[in-house]
Amino acid sequence: MTNLTSLLVANRGEIAVRVFRTARDLGLATVAVHSDPDADALHVRSADAAVRLPGATPADTYLRGDLVIKAALAAGADAVHPGYGFLSENADFARQVQDSGLTWIGPPPEAIEAMASKTRAKELMRAAGVPLLDPVDPATATPADLPLLLKAAAGGGGRGMRVVRDLDALGEALRAASAEAASAFGDGEVFAEPYVERGRHVEVQILADAHGTVWALGTRDCSLQRRHQKVIEEAPAPGLPDTLRESLRAAAVAAARAVSYRGAGTVEFLVTADGRPYFLEMNTRLQVEHPVTEAVFGLDLVALQLRVAEGEALPPAPPEPTGHAVEARLYAEDPAQDWRPQTGVLHTLHVPGAVRVDTGFTDGDTVGIHYDPMLAKVVAHAPTRAEAVRVLAHALAGARIHGLTTNRELLVRSLLHPQFATGQPDTGFYDRHLTALTEDTPDATVAAVAAALAAAAPAPGAPLAARIGGWRNLRSQPQTRRYTAAGTEHEVRYTSGTGTTRLVDHPGIVVLAAAPDRVTLEVDGIRRMFHVKHNGTEVYVDSALGSHTLTPVPRFPDPQDRTEPGSLLAPMPGTVVRVAEGLAPGSRVTAGQPLLWLEAMKMEHRILAPASGTLTALHAATGQQVEFGALLAVVQEEKPA
Repeated sequence: MTNLTSLLVANRGEIAVRVFRTARDLGLATVAVHSDPDADALHVRSADAAVRLPGATPADTYLRGDLVIKAALAAGADAVHPGYGFLSENADFARQVQDSGLTWIGPPPEAIEAMASKTRAKELMRAAGVPLLDPVDPATATPADLPLLLKAAAGGGGRGMRVVRDLDALGEALRAASAEAASAFGDGEVFAEPYVERGRHVEVQILADAHGTVWALGTRDCSLQRRHQKVIEEAPAPGLPDTLRESLRAAAVAAARAVSYRGAGTVEFLVTADGRPYFLEMNTRLQVEHPVTEAVFGLDLVALQLRVAEGEALPPAPPEPTGHAVEARLYAEDPAQDWRPQTGVLHTLHVPGAVRVDTGFTDGDTVGIHYDPMLAKVVAHAPTRAEAVRVLAHALAGARIHGLTTNRELLVRSLLHPQFATGQPDTGFYDRHLTALTEDTPDATVAAVAAALAAAAPAPGAPLAARIGGWRNLRSQPQTRRYTAAGTEHEVRYTSGTGTTRLVDHPGIVVLAAAPDRVTLEVDGIRRMFHVKHNGTEVYVDSALGSHTLTPVPRFPDPQDRTEPGSLLAPMPGTVVRVAEGLAPGSRVTAGQPLLWLEAMKMEHRILAPASGTLTALHAATGQQVEFGALLAVVQEEKPA
């Protein structure tokens, strides 16, 4: 038995905060590591001690195993928990931790090594009798093999993955997937397998000790994904026959025993529409979605990881599961703009209701460009699936999130979507429904009305001139305020007199009361309360109808805001990872052609030609760091004959 006293978490953000929470409950001292941008991050503020890793990028900081081990030894830690991502599935790092005399809170390095390559893992699973999809050799692929899924052999999180539906696109897709995999994991190996349409992503949480006990903690469904990254997860996976559940659990246990596993891990499967399961991969670490399993089984998986690492034996069987749990990942991103990640100050993050919120941020923190854009995980647990979904949707709908565009509205609409309600989600859900799920709603107009009335309302105790609205030549003429919300402009016209305010051209809306932070309206006969918060140049309006971020439109636009037609501006801060081969000023381009690839917040984004014509300027180069709004290139549109 090992008696741990101090724990370093080789990670950041919400997972570091979450591990520290359990460590404190168990009486362990806690040590954080941080990059320069994370110097004042929540995980640093949550730890008893912190050690700086000089630099900003992951490659210079959280991926430097030598610096992490040096930090653990310097701070007097006797154990290292890797969290997930970064070095969590790096067998060499695990081995170096142990060689340094520290306890590794994870599986044996040999188990990590065996599962590190998806291709080698599949060979091992085939020998253990776990069902697999047959690989496809890209060099000999035929139209009958389509569609294909290209996957990076190392790593995960959707990096290095491409769906190919046309053989003519296979070569470029292989090059792109390999380049992304090499950039993300240092290994450009890519393999191909059949892409299963409308398949379900189902996984089994396992936990194993050093005494031969392996738990299979039910199933999770993680089918709602964007860019092959999970968005909504739940436990147990709904709608599976008992025979299929049992076969998945048996296969997961077989996979764990095949590599003499120890600690927490996850075995992932693809389940076809007709109920056939196939092994995808084994994640030799804790998963982002572990809270849904914790909720259903009433366990603390991090506490169990620590106890297993100390040498404790698990009970022969896990506790019985109860109820249903659903988790939603709240991201700082704009789903309507190709999932574009957002950076900046998070002014407010508040999620009400009886839900669990795991986050690495508090009000006033900055979301930077170097890391994943996930703000929080919100988890609801209830006796039934329907109730858990309802509780989670209601909590997200009532959340106040100010400062950044998020996927919150998408999450609410996804949870309430008829297909999700049936309990039969699949990995193609967003491919089919994203446009409808991200449509703007008429409620934005009502939010603009509330913002305008709040802006016009005098503050309590304001002088008389302010309380009567200021001097105007013609008080009877309507006043006008304009706002933009999600790219749409909304104009609000109103007249104000002594104690009364009336809207112009807004039938169905009656003003009942207005103050700078709260407006009460009657909308189509229903009384509604709107909370309004001004912060800099933006206005945040929250109500039961939803939340909206509005930007006031200035009366007199700044002529410097104009840019040259055809200019391609950086949609976010990031790094130029590729420039189209042969691209140079004078090159002929076609509308929609990828010109540049920009990497930001662990995602790769294509910069496309806005029109067919000639590239007249190219200001970007591979490896270049660019700021938001930076001019990358200019395309002169070809005039029709």
